[in-house]
Amino acid sequence: MRRIVFLSFIICQLIFCDAVAQSWTADNGNGTFTNPLFYDEFSDPDILRVGDDYYLAGTTMHSVPGLVILHSTDLVNWENISYCFDRFDFPDDAFSLKNHKEIYGQGVWAPAIRYANGQFYIFTNINGKGLQCYTSKDIRGPWKHHNMQGRIYDLSVLFDDDGKIYAIHGYGEVRCTELKADMSGPIESTERVIIPEGNAVGEGHHIYKIGGMYYLISTDYKPNGRTLCSRSRSIWGPYETITITADETFGYHAAPLTKIPRGVKYRIGEDGTPFGIPTVDKDATACANIHQGGIVEDQSGQWWALLMMDFHSIGRTVTLAPITWKDGWPMLGLEGNLGRAPRTWLKPNVASAAPHAPYDRNEDFNGKALGRIWQWNHNPDDSKWSLKNGRLRLQSMPAEQLMWARNTLTQRVIGPSSITTVELYTKGMKDGDVCGLGNINVPCSWIGVSLPLSPSKKRGNTYRLRCFEQLTNDTVDINVELPQNKIWLRSMGDYDNDQAQYAYSLDGVHFQTLGRMMPLSYQLVTFQGSRHALFAFNSKDKQGGYAEFDNFTVVEPKADRSGNIPYGKTFRIINLATGRPAIALEHGLLYDAKSTDKSQETRFRLIDKGQGQVVLQCADGRYVFCAGYGLAGDVRLTADSSKAEVFMWQDYLDHEFMLMSMRTHRYIGKSPTTGSPYSMDFPGADPARRNGAVFRWEEVK
Repeated sequence: MRRIVFLSFIICQLIFCDAVAQSWTADNGNGTFTNPLFYDEFSDPDILRVGDDYYLAGTTMHSVPGLVILHSTDLVNWENISYCFDRFDFPDDAFSLKNHKEIYGQGVWAPAIRYANGQFYIFTNINGKGLQCYTSKDIRGPWKHHNMQGRIYDLSVLFDDDGKIYAIHGYGEVRCTELKADMSGPIESTERVIIPEGNAVGEGHHIYKIGGMYYLISTDYKPNGRTLCSRSRSIWGPYETITITADETFGYHAAPLTKIPRGVKYRIGEDGTPFGIPTVDKDATACANIHQGGIVEDQSGQWWALLMMDFHSIGRTVTLAPITWKDGWPMLGLEGNLGRAPRTWLKPNVASAAPHAPYDRNEDFNGKALGRIWQWNHNPDDSKWSLKNGRLRLQSMPAEQLMWARNTLTQRVIGPSSITTVELYTKGMKDGDVCGLGNINVPCSWIGVSLPLSPSKKRGNTYRLRCFEQLTNDTVDINVELPQNKIWLRSMGDYDNDQAQYAYSLDGVHFQTLGRMMPLSYQLVTFQGSRHALFAFNSKDKQGGYAEFDNFTVVEPKADRSGNIPYGKTFRIINLATGRPAIALEHGLLYDAKSTDKSQETRFRLIDKGQGQVVLQCADGRYVFCAGYGLAGDVRLTADSSKAEVFMWQDYLDHEFMLMSMRTHRYIGKSPTTGSPYSMDFPGADPARRNGAVFRWEEVK
């Protein structure tokens, strides 16, 4: 049933795909934003403000160009403006995916971006090569590479007032090392432990000096994810540490993690490897909550945290949360609900940019260079690809499967759901060539054309179209006639539900699915989520022909959220925990009714108070308000509009929502187990959205 519903959804959305040109942006266009900032992968964010400009650096692992940099003027709308390098400048085979050597998940990660001495610095680690630094006077480059070596990783860097440069690093046992001003390396014999093991401190450090105090933001994963702050009057300690946010998942449970059996030939597995995708505990926070990132002060004096969060098979992306300083600690969240963050909140009080997405995902390949969204899987062989006559041409090189295929061009998948289509031209293919659209992940999958049709049959215009799923080592083949040597390939992703399916078309209009609805996962091998891949390789260990690609398009059916708040509608409020509608009792309390109850007292409407803020009114004219401290029974009904509670509508997509009081910053909800009436003392959603504080609105005509 779930598959039928998803396919029906895709078909309905494609009917309107020409009208849906919008890409996800957190900006709601009404003075608020809704997390995540990006609905695609951006891991290990580090934030920097220089004047009125904000810069965000992120992990790119084995993909190139590497070390991505985004720019914003309002912390909500971002643009990809630069990478630090076009390709890894190390000669090792692993950086170029040669001779069964690879660096999946081991390239550049956890960068620290800083501005000092009139230039930008980005520090990072490369596995096996040590500490690296890239410097430039212009954020757009060119960047100079300094191989500083030294075993310093997952670091943060502070340029202190006395001119000294400190690197903070380590998990549990936190160390501080001084760096040379010329970026030639660490200063010998300066490394010291500043926080000993046993203080519940993690990794992913971000160091700041604020008001003469040293603040160290870090993340611990034992036993689950939490973000911590340690502070001291001296860089060398002693430090005191508290938790500044925990359990904020915005109602998203952890993604299933791929299991790879011991003893496999390659750590990425191979075709036939018995991969496993276990069932995930949807009630557990695990490490999926907002964690690991930086903090920044805006021009108005308000502080913000930009932390990453695991968003299912999409990978890790970025969230924006207000900071409230409490007793000298930068607590995430708002007064009355510290440690949790609103999914929807007011934008920073700075000059606002027009809503826009950070990338242009669509590509017609007519330009002289690829769009910034694209990254190669490891270093490419630049002699084996080109932009020619308005198409991308990939020459096939020997590889036994997709994860070893060189010159594979990738871009991040975009959620919560999207439909990606590309045209494939097959005329230049030769015997043994495999070309198409895939998903770079462990396990991988793809749909494409494979030659020859059969060892004994002359091909002509008949090709073998194949869908391959590495998880089950399953292959689905059909023969297709391509008189114009052209076929449309499509990936339909429902990433919030960790599933996707391939399809194809012979005319670009009518599409047929091929293969099953595939489960998707996250994994700690590539340390990346799902990635679209344009590929061409030769499975017969030969230098093959070539494939050409054109008109890569991405349709995002849920990017336009302008109608997500049901203004002007009458609706029931269904509690996701019980499936029961809220009812405004004559007694004056908000309670729940039978699922079939559609009486006047179960019908509500919104009064728009501006900037995403609403008043909730029952169809009988009474208003919802909160008495006392928001305990069970304090959510009541009144005819006095001046007492009505003002809520910030929290958009959870697909008609799902929460209501956060603008007065107390806590959420309205009802326990699914105690039988108590509604209260307004919930700190937020649980990972499974069944603690009683997440609702679905259902229009009543």
